[in-house]
Amino acid sequence: MMLQNNLQHTDKLRLAVNGLAQPVQADSGGINDVINFAIGLLRRQYLVILVTAGLITAASVLYLRLVSPTYTAQVQILLANPRPQFVQQQSLVAEPAYDLGQIETQLQLLRSRAIAVAVIDQLKLTDDPDFKASGPSLQSLWQRIRSFASNGPKKEAPSDTQGEPSDAMVDAFLGRLSAGRIGYSNIIEISFSSSNAVRAAEIVNAVAKAYVADQLNAKFDANRRATSWLQERLRDLGDQALTAQRAVDVYKAQNNIVSLDGKPIDEQQITEINNRLAAARAQTSEATAKLARYQTLLTSSDPKNPASMANLDAVGADALNSQIITGLRQQYLELMRREAELSARVGRDHLAVVNVRNRAREFRVSIFDEVRRLAEVSRSEFELAKQRQEEVEKQLSKSVSQSRSVNSAELTIKDLDSRAKGLRSLYETFLQRYMGSAQQETFPVSETRVLFPASPPPSKSKPKTRLVLALGILGGLGVGIGLALLRDLMDRVFRTSSQLETVLELPCLSMVPLLPARKSPKPSVRLLKTDDDNQQRIVSSPTAIHRTVVGMPLSRYTEAIRSIKLAIDHNPAKISSQVIGITSALPNEGKTTIAASLAQLIGHTGKRAIIVDCDLRNPSLTAIFAPKAVSGIIEVANGTRSLADAIWRDPTTNLAFLPAVRRGPLLHTSEILCADAISKLFDRLRADYDYVIVDLPPLTPLVDVRATSSLIDCYILVVEWGRTKIDVVQHALHTAPNIHESLIGAVLSKTDTKAMARYDGHRSYYYHDSHYIRYGLSGS
Repeated sequence: MMLQNNLQHTDKLRLAVNGLAQPVQADSGGINDVINFAIGLLRRQYLVILVTAGLITAASVLYLRLVSPTYTAQVQILLANPRPQFVQQQSLVAEPAYDLGQIETQLQLLRSRAIAVAVIDQLKLTDDPDFKASGPSLQSLWQRIRSFASNGPKKEAPSDTQGEPSDAMVDAFLGRLSAGRIGYSNIIEISFSSSNAVRAAEIVNAVAKAYVADQLNAKFDANRRATSWLQERLRDLGDQALTAQRAVDVYKAQNNIVSLDGKPIDEQQITEINNRLAAARAQTSEATAKLARYQTLLTSSDPKNPASMANLDAVGADALNSQIITGLRQQYLELMRREAELSARVGRDHLAVVNVRNRAREFRVSIFDEVRRLAEVSRSEFELAKQRQEEVEKQLSKSVSQSRSVNSAELTIKDLDSRAKGLRSLYETFLQRYMGSAQQETFPVSETRVLFPASPPPSKSKPKTRLVLALGILGGLGVGIGLALLRDLMDRVFRTSSQLETVLELPCLSMVPLLPARKSPKPSVRLLKTDDDNQQRIVSSPTAIHRTVVGMPLSRYTEAIRSIKLAIDHNPAKISSQVIGITSALPNEGKTTIAASLAQLIGHTGKRAIIVDCDLRNPSLTAIFAPKAVSGIIEVANGTRSLADAIWRDPTTNLAFLPAVRRGPLLHTSEILCADAISKLFDRLRADYDYVIVDLPPLTPLVDVRATSSLIDCYILVVEWGRTKIDVVQHALHTAPNIHESLIGAVLSKTDTKAMARYDGHRSYYYHDSHYIRYGLSGS
């Protein structure tokens, strides 16, 4: 069941990598993964978290014991105190609009050195222990660094040379003073910190009073300076206005300029003539248009043609309103009606119809004669209007020529008069402002006031014991969790089957538990040293670990080996899985032990199985099973020994073993494994045995495993739990793509089943020994 679950899980992971199974990702993730990861992290790194939290909490307690308490007194000041309405109207200096910038300005004034010096001198704080240089504080050190960076090194000014406090004392005072706006209101809160609660309240009240007094003095000084300037300005403006008015009167008398209703007489005459000229031009334009319509009608119409009567309406209202034309048109229309009736009864060429038509022609001629008479009347009106227009134009030209002589004088008098009026208006404005300023000086009102004086604080403000302890505990836990998470992320080794399947994209065939080292009796070697071909070679009795599958068939270790065999038998990737190669990325990962255990398990089931030691440079399997072997796979491939003479057997499991005898340094082991003789040897093994288990060298140090791709049907990768680096395995598989393609899965060896519950929260129940004991299995 574990193998099937791992295979399904690996398929899902591969689909997710290719972007084909987004719903699977959504199902596998969620809050449960986060909770399981958090629980596993706590189980794995709880010591780091507890130790870090304890150290930081202890540091917080030590800080509370060493730092002296600080008391903070507070007072509130209201800006823009509302004034009486009449005072606002008479105020000389504009009322400040306390926007964000103005309030920030007031905050800077409260924290200014002038306020600090005034309070220090008033309360005689030079001997106060809080302002003596008992030791450099963090804030004073920071201020010194900023001043050094901005202005460079400065020489210390001699203190109390003129009765003023030193710069260090002022800086210390300002470091304890703070001011800020309360919300979006016009209320400023001033705070001062001291080691004495009564002293803190006394100093903050003094700061508030000094600020209010400074604001009142500044207001008085501004009003006084404005009043003095207004007095001088009013005197100058009065003299200038009187001089300008006198100049206007003298110039009018010299140039005999008389005005009617505020305008000169010549200007009024020109205005009237312009109005008359406009009316005359309008009459002329109207007469011209009327005459043009009459001429157009008479030119384009023939009285003999009946169609000419259609253009008669274009003449205008004069023709339509003429009684003569109206009567003639009515008679003409009556004749045209009679002609139509007679034509319908007797025909167009009848004498009566011709007589009616002739009379109608006569009426048309009479109508056009009347139109000509009206055209002559219109021509007379046009000539009269044109003559009137010419007379008005002559009058205008004469008036304009007469007014040019006095234009320069009028311009001069206008300029003088405008200047005189401007000076008079400015004088009146300044006089009104001066009267308001004089009245305001007698009504002293400050724009700021203290809402409520400060009282000694009942408890200390710094350090806050609960806050420091809470921050210490929470900060310690946070730092501890951060260190634990960092350690967990730096643990770049394989811990769980899901991790192995996700990283390598291979199914985890089994998780082989770590076997404790057991002492076993010295094996009795029954090696027969004769060269007789009929004599059998019996393998040496291996260590207890290598005999676990036979000695403890109901152990958890043996069950893990059975899972590997099951994966080999049900391998869907290849048709045949007869020759199985066991390899690893690095030496000492347990591949030889797993290969030996797998071969013994298969042999114990009654199958014909042989295990071949192909680790030619380090034949560790031969050292365990046949340490006295004198011939092996190399001798069989060379033809110096037959296969039957080189095979050793285990009488307990009926397992055959083909060792690898190392007589000296082998330089080209990969060429040996690629030889045709080795290929023929493996063909013979395929024919003689059901399973051929091959113990191969590791991938990373050597290239021998890559040379066996033509010999091996499938490979199994052994990865040591908690030791082998992920990057090393990935690099090993990347450099051997032919091996990677033939892998049917990977095995986690030397697994600490007790520690697995801390790393694999999803299947923590799987690692309990109680599930195995229930079915008669042992935990090891």
